[in-house]
Amino acid sequence: MELIANLSLGFGVAFTPINLLYAFIGCVLGTLIGVLPGIGPVATIAMLLPATYALPPVSALIMLAGIYYGAQYGGSTTAILVNLPGESSSVVTCIDGYQMARRGRAGPALAAAGIGSFFAGCVGTLILAAFAPPLTELAFKFGPAEYFALMVLGLIGAVVLASGSLLKAIGMIVLGLLMGLVGTDVNSGVARFSFDVPELTDGIGFVVIAMGVFGYGEIISNLAQPEHEREVFTAKVTGLFPTKDDFKKMVPAVLRGTLLGSSLGILPGGGALLAAFAAYAMEKKIGTKSGEIPFGQGNIRGVAAPESANNAGSQTSFIPLLTLGIPPNAVMALMVGAMTIHNIQPGPQVMTSNPELFWGLIASMWIGNAMLVILNLPLIGIWIKLLTVPYRYLFPAIVLFCAIGVFSTNNNTWDVWMVGMFGVIGYTFVKLGCEPAPLLLGFILGPMMEENLRRALLLSRGDWSVFVTRPLSAGLLAAGALLLVIVLLPSIKNKREEAFVED
Repeated sequence: MELIANLSLGFGVAFTPINLLYAFIGCVLGTLIGVLPGIGPVATIAMLLPATYALPPVSALIMLAGIYYGAQYGGSTTAILVNLPGESSSVVTCIDGYQMARRGRAGPALAAAGIGSFFAGCVGTLILAAFAPPLTELAFKFGPAEYFALMVLGLIGAVVLASGSLLKAIGMIVLGLLMGLVGTDVNSGVARFSFDVPELTDGIGFVVIAMGVFGYGEIISNLAQPEHEREVFTAKVTGLFPTKDDFKKMVPAVLRGTLLGSSLGILPGGGALLAAFAAYAMEKKIGTKSGEIPFGQGNIRGVAAPESANNAGSQTSFIPLLTLGIPPNAVMALMVGAMTIHNIQPGPQVMTSNPELFWGLIASMWIGNAMLVILNLPLIGIWIKLLTVPYRYLFPAIVLFCAIGVFSTNNNTWDVWMVGMFGVIGYTFVKLGCEPAPLLLGFILGPMMEENLRRALLLSRGDWSVFVTRPLSAGLLAAGALLLVIVLLPSIKNKREEAFVED
């Protein structure tokens, strides 16, 4: 009964005209920019953070949530039509989605992605609404030592679940942690790692890093591709909706993907990405029936399952953010940034001190998912037309938009130069095969880890054993150590490498 009362409060907040308007704007903007090649949800939200400064906190977060869903949907659209994933978890959608588009079945592929995403999003939101209150109660038992241990576990999880080399993932986490230390020490007031550059005494801006590494880095990476590899899909899309036979194949795949995504999405580091890979791997393990198109050649199950898993994982990734204040992935790290801008401390106190925001945001997820289906399925033709815009017009416009966005945050040209510099760094990461998401997580969690470490040591009068004598923190640190040991076992290491290989 309490859950129903809380959800009715949430829908009361989300259904106000102003919040419905911002949910709609978020969905439209997110889809529009998510569709454009080379820009994913991280870059989209990073670019549009300045636009939320003047909004009320509830409206701002509802709009960002709408941008998140819209950009994800747009990511699957580019994956299917252009064979260019808008985000990492759309990589798997490219395999069968693009082959369906080449066969003239882009419509059913896009519809399968949309319907699967909507169903999975609704289930993921229901799980979030059901599990958030008990987890929030647990979070109140956390002290500085427990929070520090939880963040260590989160970073280890980010390393384990990052695709590619473990060593590179650890390097990115450490680099993120070091970059988080740049600025002025809160306790002593002394500038750290600023190298006598006055602009660095306030630290490196989160939006600057996110926009540079993810936005500009992706743009430079795409421009480095030969012209023929950047050719857009311009074939006519016929038959928008899946056939009866398509539905029979995709419904079980959507259910399996939703179940897998909901459970894996809560994991730190890349739950949604892992869920998409795992869902595709599961469908391949189940195999194809006689007369069914093989995987990799345009099987609709290869689109429906990973898209459902990805969306369910994205919804449940809000659980650690809203209950513990810990961002499990790069997009949630941006949401922490947005909440901080509006003077909201993410964590268990959000539910008790600001229930309208907490339950309004959850209710807006259902509305956002419904809006996306209503908005996107009839407008597929427009998104296809948008993809025919030549790159020579598209990318300068995105670069200019990014520059205006980052300048408007502090009215400072230094930030614009920094974005350009991080764009080159982001491109270097792409060439070296380093995944940038762990860097962003390290950057966000670094200052929080330092603060909780100092608090724990102050309370224990400098006794480091506080982390292993308190049961909860000792358990979390032991879980992190066990996770590292398991992933370094040769058999598990090989299985992990196989899981992230596209074939």
